Amino acid sequence: MAKAVRFDEYGGPDVLRVADVPIPEPAAGQVLVQVKAAAVNPGEAKIRQGLLHDRWPATFPSGEGSDLAGIVVRTGPDVTGPAPGSEVIGFTDARASHAEYVLVQAGDLTPKPENVPWEVAGSLAIAGCTAWAAVRAVSPRPGDTVAVSGAAGGVGSIAVQLARRAGAEVIGIAGPAHHEWLAAHGVRAVAYGDGLEERLREARVDAFVDTYGDGYVALAVELGVPPERVNTIADFAAVAKYGVKADGSSVKNAGLLAELAALVAAGELEVPIAATYRLDDVRAAFERLERGHLRGKIVLLP
Repeated sequence: MAKAVRFDEYGGPDVLRVADVPIPEPAAGQVLVQVKAAAVNPGEAKIRQGLLHDRWPATFPSGEGSDLAGIVVRTGPDVTGPAPGSEVIGFTDARASHAEYVLVQAGDLTPKPENVPWEVAGSLAIAGCTAWAAVRAVSPRPGDTVAVSGAAGGVGSIAVQLARRAGAEVIGIAGPAHHEWLAAHGVRAVAYGDGLEERLREARVDAFVDTYGDGYVALAVELGVPPERVNTIADFAAVAKYGVKADGSSVKNAGLLAELAALVAAGELEVPIAATYRLDDVRAAFERLERGHLRGKIVLLP
């Protein structure tokens, strides 16, 4: 038996529980991974709250978790990839990584570089692939000015770095507590709140990556940013209303994950870690996530 997070109804973090469940056996094409780190994501909180029931309904009892990094324990038939003992990074679409052991499709894993810490590796799949897709969607070029809302969050902190790598000037919208970190990564930090529209208008924004929601798409359109150069991962209603893009974690794949991990290993991409929690403290982890104002990721360490 092993521990895994479960919830039996929609609600706040208090509906989460850590259950004893049988260790799963890998079928054809699957790999059993002992989880060393698994990030928590805002989308998982929204699913648990029932806010995304129309898009991604839960079936109870439900597990949760997508990101993971760990050690291969055993493989199912026909697996020619990672061998037992291998350190890997990956993801699962089965809402299952918040656990001590998880089954993963072999094709959704990539080797973990030795110098990438577990907590970073376990935070990379969803936030990293989402940031990559969101930045690609707005086509940043040298000479462009790209604004990123939620610039210090899990996705935003990676998006600003990727946009800078594309040669763009980047404006990171974030609270004052994160301005020093943004500046250290070559990002022009601006505070949200009163006067933001005027500050962005002066900057002549060419593209906008919205990782936060709460009216930022409407602001981008008001600033004159073409809808095809606006991407949101948080305001789905605005996609239909304004015709903007909504590229995100649906593009995740092991090849892209390997590229991002290589950038981290080379010191060319930072994945900030806001806090780590034991699996038994999953409620506290989500309580902290849902209070917001974080820099980077919160990670469970089973």
